[in-house]
Amino acid sequence: MLIGYARVSTDDQHLDNQRTALQAAGCQRLYEEKISGAKRERPELIRLLDHLRKGDVLVVTRLDRLARATKDLLELAELLNRAGAGLRSLGEPWADTTSPSGKMVLTVFAGIAEFERSLIAERTHAGRLAAQKKGIRFGRPPKLSTEQIALGHRLCTEGTSVRDAARILNCHHATLYRAIGRFVPPSDGD
Repeated sequence: MLIGYARVSTDDQHLDNQRTALQAAGCQRLYEEKISGAKRERPELIRLLDHLRKGDVLVVTRLDRLARATKDLLELAELLNRAGAGLRSLGEPWADTTSPSGKMVLTVFAGIAEFERSLIAERTHAGRLAAQKKGIRFGRPPKLSTEQIALGHRLCTEGTSVRDAARILNCHHATLYRAIGRFVPPSDGD
């Protein structure tokens, strides 16, 4: 069965042209929605994917109606492949996984996307290492300053419970426990 998916980004846009093209292509069932393609949670697309059966073909007027990013498109194509369904774009005839050449083109795209992801990962890793060598810290900023940790340590050594000290410092007691565990009191010579 040919199943059409039509999407526009805003309520003031119309689905008429997509609907007409999908019906002319032979789609027996249509799923339509007015929602941004950047959103991962699209109720009608999810419903469509839930109803797919082996041998069905998902038809779109253009690939950008289905996915904004190559990564998302490839994930959807793989999901369709696992379900035994195909993908066809009316606007991009090369994007037709029901034909050997269409499968090959999407496989090449998947390889290029994977290569691009690995390059990005390499550059990100190299950038992080260079930043760490320059003393840049990653992650959340510490909840407690060095002075607050010293005060918490002093309060606890003087008999205040960690929970009470944490309340005074306006933090969770587990945060104070961790900070005190790493705390190295300054030597008397300083």
